[in-house]
Amino acid sequence: MFLEDDDLFGGTPEKKYFDIMFNANRNLVEYYMTANLQKIVVLEKMLEKHLDLEADEDVDLHIRRYVVNNQEEVDALVTNLYIVDMGNILTQNE
Repeated sequence: MFLEDDDLFGGTPEKKYFDIMFNANRNLVEYYMTANLQKIVVLEKMLEKHLDLEADEDVDLHIRRYVVNNQEEVDALVTNLYIVDMGNILTQNE
């Protein structure tokens, strides 16, 4: 979707996201990274319950399968998350 060499807006949303994460206030970055990790954990637990997975079943397998079957949608949502988090960090980073 985005070219790595696209310099019109300073690179891809992913590249800009990591530039901001590496240069923004450390406490603010830690807050957003922790919040995102908490979301991941909660969503994995909700998915396990929703799919009624057995203890030996791997939720990651279900996630990877979903990604493969819905790659474009997942890519768009990840790009959107990069942009939203960048905006949040930039507006709070002073």
